[in-house]
Amino acid sequence: MLLPIIISLIVALVIIAVVVNVVQQHKERIASLKRAEFTKLRHLLDDTEDMLANTANVPFTPAITTMLLKRMAFALRAMVELDPGTRELKQRLQETETRLNEPVNTDVTATDNLTLPDNDQQLIGLIRGIKKLRTTLRSEHARGNIDTSTVIAEDKRLEILQVRINVESQIKRGKQARSNNMLGSARQYFEKALTSLNGSSHQDEYVISRKSEVVQTLEDIATELKAGNLRDREKKEEKENKDIDELFAPKRKW
Repeated sequence: MLLPIIISLIVALVIIAVVVNVVQQHKERIASLKRAEFTKLRHLLDDTEDMLANTANVPFTPAITTMLLKRMAFALRAMVELDPGTRELKQRLQETETRLNEPVNTDVTATDNLTLPDNDQQLIGLIRGIKKLRTTLRSEHARGNIDTSTVIAEDKRLEILQVRINVESQIKRGKQARSNNMLGSARQYFEKALTSLNGSSHQDEYVISRKSEVVQTLEDIATELKAGNLRDREKKEEKENKDIDELFAPKRKW
């Protein structure tokens, strides 16, 4: 009589242990998924804040600023849902939503006429920032944070700006090389600029004007290279003739 009771208790304890273990594993899995999602949202938030902080280098319009603020609000809202007890997140969400309700003042005309940085690393950062903005435009469009017509207009503006930065940087390097009499390198820089201009899908006034200037400069460099090669050949022939004259000159008697 006692043995069946003991066996029943043991079986019950085993079942309870199994159930507790399953519940615990499920809780840990849920907690792990929450941590992973929170980390993903944190990365999204930090990435967006970096882009917003880069307004001094990358030209922004009100549409892009609003899009990035919506992106921040989305990340913060989701983070608050995952961790409702964090006051800092709630405060930042409130501040972001307040900024969204305020008018965005951005002088697009001034930002489009940006000055290229002298430092190569800053220039690379500028180009990367523009590429990142174009990628973000597409991802936020898929999320519904920006309409199709705005995406098309903003992407076109950023693409034109990207072409200008690339062309102007190549022209600047080409001029420096030419002033240092490095005509071969100068030609390569101007050829790269011409390739970018020809490859632009927006043949506007800037592209047409710059293309004419670059083509003329390449013709001038070609003329200078021919003249330089001619001078080199003349010097070489002169040296060869001098060597021959010295070889066949009558020897002095000592």
